[in-house]
Amino acid sequence: MSTPEHVAAPAAVLPLTGPFDSMRDFLLALERRGRLLRVASMDQDLFEPTGFAYRAIEQLGYHAAPAFLVERIRRGGEWIDGPLVGNVFPGWLAEALAYGVPSPSGSDRALYNATREHLARKLGADGRWPKIPPVVIDQASAPVREVIHRGDDIDLTRYAFIQTNPGDAGAYITAGTVFMEDPELGRNVATYRCQVKGPRRIGLNCEVGQHGWNFIQRAKKRGLAAMPAAVVIGADPITFSIGTSKITGLGEDELEVSGGLRGRPVELVRCETSDIHVPAHAELVIEGEIPTDQGEEEGPYGEVYGYMGLKKPWNFYMDIKAITHRPRPWIINAFAGVTKVTMSMPQAVSNFVQYKRTIPNLVDLYRPVETIGVVLLSIDKRMPGDGMVAGQHIAAGDLFSKTIIVVDKDIDLHDKNQIFHALGTRWQPSPGSLLIPQTRGFPLDPSAPTRWVTSKMIIDATRQLPAEGGPEKWPQVSRVIIQEKSPGTFELVDRRWNEYFQGWEG
Repeated sequence: MSTPEHVAAPAAVLPLTGPFDSMRDFLLALERRGRLLRVASMDQDLFEPTGFAYRAIEQLGYHAAPAFLVERIRRGGEWIDGPLVGNVFPGWLAEALAYGVPSPSGSDRALYNATREHLARKLGADGRWPKIPPVVIDQASAPVREVIHRGDDIDLTRYAFIQTNPGDAGAYITAGTVFMEDPELGRNVATYRCQVKGPRRIGLNCEVGQHGWNFIQRAKKRGLAAMPAAVVIGADPITFSIGTSKITGLGEDELEVSGGLRGRPVELVRCETSDIHVPAHAELVIEGEIPTDQGEEEGPYGEVYGYMGLKKPWNFYMDIKAITHRPRPWIINAFAGVTKVTMSMPQAVSNFVQYKRTIPNLVDLYRPVETIGVVLLSIDKRMPGDGMVAGQHIAAGDLFSKTIIVVDKDIDLHDKNQIFHALGTRWQPSPGSLLIPQTRGFPLDPSAPTRWVTSKMIIDATRQLPAEGGPEKWPQVSRVIIQEKSPGTFELVDRRWNEYFQGWEG
């Protein structure tokens, strides 16, 4: 076996806040905030990392469960060095740090609002994000090129990639950012599940119509038997999240958008075996070639909905030509269907600006991380039918939506108690419901009998006006009366809150 090459990289000063050049720096910043838990070891043969991820979310919730780092895992009866890292985006503090919100602090709701306002200021009047092209740096300055494996020394199984669920087809690269290039369209950066099939081969799942699928089809038409590609583990959090989002179009460089959001260019380094360029500060890069007209069986795999994805009799694969990485690379696992997989704020801001054009009285738009397919929106209702019109705009334009709940502007979309209260007190199932029997949907929805097709439900939980069948007069909200007639009440309670609970052991 050949000896891996080692190239020294200069030591870096760890930043306290974002934007960050690497996922590792971001996670260390979370650790300084008490949001990263280190665990010495876990037994992967008993699926302990997955069990821990489930329990952390169940016991603490999506916003309080910490990121976690496992130093060593037991796999196949042997102990393997990690670290393996999960739940890398815990709560809205993670996004506030990643996007560089100044002095992020406060409740999750406050952090959400601060991050959204921070990003909204970056969005142009035309609804486009700023762009800064990436730059190429020397190999000697690229941490991801410190260790290089070629030929017989390539062995993907030596790294801490795991089989997240016993129902999965095997170990998977669940948070790999796939880089492809096209002579006309340029670069594509996207996240696709990659099954570890052996030391030098991985499966690659590009759904029909996705950008990666288009790139491969175009390569096939150009007569290429195999298309160069690279799978990046541990790109900086903004670059990774842009690669998982839908805010860029075919032929639009995700790295330019990432640079714009970062406020500085993404630093790249050329691959060892192709002309593809990848983030220089990543943890690990898998270089290879994707046959354009050959495939293999792939899957099943537990998808983001929390259900097993389909086993596919034919799917793309990639033969590995080189692996480069930092010493002891950090392996990121998405724990799809368990933890939050990516950062969602740029998508949320883009969607709000987009729908504000067609729904002028839109006040807020929110997708709860716990409920995929549910979209909440609040409006400043003025005319009969406003709620249904707003809901239909979302249903027509939003691929992921399946249940759309419209509420009045006084309802806080982040407070589930208020949402359920509106459903219980303001919504009449008839006429405040609209069933759309068939429209375009998300292909991974386990409830859909036909891929890409779904039904949708609009729930108008705004106060129904008399013309909509509502009462002639709605009674006042009790809490609002307290705020209006005794404005100092809640201020007094907040000021004495800690005093109330002094010595309490409940």
